[in-house]
Amino acid sequence: MSQNESDKTPYTPVEPERLDDINLLDPAVQNCPYRAYSILRDEAPVWRDPKTGFYVITRFEDLRTALLDTKRFSSDMRSTGTSRDALDSERSRRIYDLFKEKGWVPSATLAGRNDPNHKQLRAMFNEAFRPKKIEAMDSFVRDTAYELIDAFVEDGQCDWVKQLAIPLPLIVIGHQMGAPAEDIWRIKEWTDAFANRIGLMQPESEEIRSVELEIEAQHYFQPIFERLRREPDDSLLSELVNRVIPEWGRPLNDNELHAEMMGDTFVGGSETTTNAISFGMKLLIEQPVVWEKLKSNPEKYLRTFCEEVVRLESPVQSLFRSAAEDIEMGGVTIPKGSIVNMRFAAANRDEREFDGPTELDLERAKPGRHLGFGSGTHHCLGAPLARREMYWAFRALIDRIEDMRFVPGANDFEVVPSVLLRAMRELHIEFEALPVDERRSPEADESSGASDRGDET
Repeated sequence: MSQNESDKTPYTPVEPERLDDINLLDPAVQNCPYRAYSILRDEAPVWRDPKTGFYVITRFEDLRTALLDTKRFSSDMRSTGTSRDALDSERSRRIYDLFKEKGWVPSATLAGRNDPNHKQLRAMFNEAFRPKKIEAMDSFVRDTAYELIDAFVEDGQCDWVKQLAIPLPLIVIGHQMGAPAEDIWRIKEWTDAFANRIGLMQPESEEIRSVELEIEAQHYFQPIFERLRREPDDSLLSELVNRVIPEWGRPLNDNELHAEMMGDTFVGGSETTTNAISFGMKLLIEQPVVWEKLKSNPEKYLRTFCEEVVRLESPVQSLFRSAAEDIEMGGVTIPKGSIVNMRFAAANRDEREFDGPTELDLERAKPGRHLGFGSGTHHCLGAPLARREMYWAFRALIDRIEDMRFVPGANDFEVVPSVLLRAMRELHIEFEALPVDERRSPEADESSGASDRGDET
């Protein structure tokens, strides 16, 4: 069960040999960035990228320190401008004008706010994602995973990304938000547009098309906001629309709602989990020993497997912060007002922190000790739900499929160009399904493996 020799990428991924060769805006580097990350950790753990001016942090301990120090490493980029502003201020202005002319200029999302503003807004999401609510959704997540895999299990092949990794988290967040099931794929087009735009690697013509799609989404959701203001219901979206934030003395306005809809609900609640489920399958096919061990005792190993996928492939490769003052780190001065790129994916493979950092280790102690979900105040709000979605996706796989491999010649394994996220467009696999009498029903699994807690740093 190894990768077929005919599966080749359309270009040779660039693995730089020297610090001067590193270009994190090169799609060929982003397709396989781990050699670049290794050089940076060893030679320039706090590196000023000469092409962007960003200060890139790559070591685990440095990154964790920065994530916990929200006063010096600010999430609020208004004083410095966004990463797009820094790369091309004129393009940034054109994008702003397009939003203003045809839609709503998105406000800062939850991830782009500092305390106390961040804490006040997060309190509303904390209610929606509190442990009892997530636990109550477990049967829906489980049943959705099995329904999706049962829809193609007799075919002997599938596009794992399009037929399971995308729909599972998107259906779940759509269910939470009260979105009609028939609109899920339309919403997916909008979340892709948002994710690609913020990834900073689109030509301007493509970025403008992404903005136009986001504006289309805004005009889809705006009448829903207005209806929910008149007729509230019990959905999470109704809560977002109507709940008054006490310290603000008001609910979210339209610009804030449109930002939250894309950034913190549909994108944050689906895209990253899709990427983890996609790469989890790729890792299993590439490492048959791991697959066999995982099948032998899923109650013991499945939760660790999910954490290792997040650590190794880091669906969120990086995010940005702003230096609120001059900062000394790793012998480098980060000047006040600089944009700092927090490279979670590099930190998650840091040999100073992890034994065998490039290995998928089902016996790893404290498997949740990674930065795939961030750390500190901005630790990912949706992490408990993402863990459950990953757990049930791979539990359903174990209960339905005996063995799998890549479809010969069908995959290029190309990663969508992005500074921030790591996503595959497709993953074609073929497989042998378990005989019907050997398939387990989801109700038979009473494991607590879908725990919503990781070993947070």
